[in-house]
Amino acid sequence: MEKHHRILIVEDEEPNRLLLGKMVASFGYEPELAQDGIEALAKLSLDIDLVLLDIMMPGMDGFEVVRRIRQNGESSDVPIIMVTALADRENRLRAVEAGANDFISKPIDLTELRVRIASLLKMKAAQDALKQYQATLEEAVQKRTAALRQALEKMADAQRQAYAAHLDTIHRLALAAEYKDEDTAAHIHRMSHYSALLAQALHLPPGEVEIIRHASTMHDVGKIGIPDAILLKPGKLTPEEWEIMKQHTVIGARILGGSSSALLQAGEIIALSHHEKWDGSGYPQGLAGEEIPLYGRICAVADVFDALTSNRPYKKALSNEQAYEILRQGRGTHFDPQILDLFFEHLVEIEEIQQQYQAGTGHDRQEVYPMSLLRV
Repeated sequence: MEKHHRILIVEDEEPNRLLLGKMVASFGYEPELAQDGIEALAKLSLDIDLVLLDIMMPGMDGFEVVRRIRQNGESSDVPIIMVTALADRENRLRAVEAGANDFISKPIDLTELRVRIASLLKMKAAQDALKQYQATLEEAVQKRTAALRQALEKMADAQRQAYAAHLDTIHRLALAAEYKDEDTAAHIHRMSHYSALLAQALHLPPGEVEIIRHASTMHDVGKIGIPDAILLKPGKLTPEEWEIMKQHTVIGARILGGSSSALLQAGEIIALSHHEKWDGSGYPQGLAGEEIPLYGRICAVADVFDALTSNRPYKKALSNEQAYEILRQGRGTHFDPQILDLFFEHLVEIEEIQQQYQAGTGHDRQEVYPMSLLRV
């Protein structure tokens, strides 16, 4: 059904108001009459499509009525034609500044009035159609955005689950390598947290700290390939056995090598390099100083401290004080001096980690074992 446009006629003189009403009705529009600005503003809520507004009215003149219409959010875009006997440029400029769309002078020509009203109503219809299209488009965008957000949330959740499964697999791989050690889980937790603490102390980015925390658990994954007779031997290894034992670094790197996972790539580096020494006397490659990857240098300090303070098949755990002395003796020979210094600067946090994961640590700490007897 075609809409009947409603035209608000604001005129203080009744004869003029009624005449304008008849003119508007003759065009097929529905007139709505108001005798002053106050009544006009009140009737704007009647779904008005256009306003015919006299300028010269007592009380609130036409300029003020226009300003108030434009300030009203619901009617701010209603077309307004000023009806006036004032033809001077100054009043026309005032009307434009107030927000009027058009003018028509008294006495009113019927044809001119019909053309001007029709033109503004056509413009208003185009504006309304554009607004409707924008509203529809915005609604569609909102729906698509909501659907995209939901899809992204599902994808993020799937990625979280995949990452958690990835970490779980890595953890289980590390457990498999240490399975025959009664201190397995505690050792892995201590090792990873010591390494992460040192990475933080070096001010590495949070992402790298997280990588080191998880990748360091795989440092001895290559022990899977070492015979139990050597791995669990309670006494000192023979030179031949020691050469086999040292191969766990290479085996670990092979197990972890070739992966696209950043964690496994870091694990490969750590497995291969955490037994290198600062002075070049380590294995398997005999790297020295900063030739040794940073991840390997970090894990070297963490691994030796945990080895010294843990029970092993071939030795009892040492006290922290004994371990600290051995670590200090290795500064600049076994260990990166900067990383070792950071270790001692954070002893409070180190010991908190140790106490949190203390399962399996020994208390018979009378014997002191030189570094040459440790299998690290």
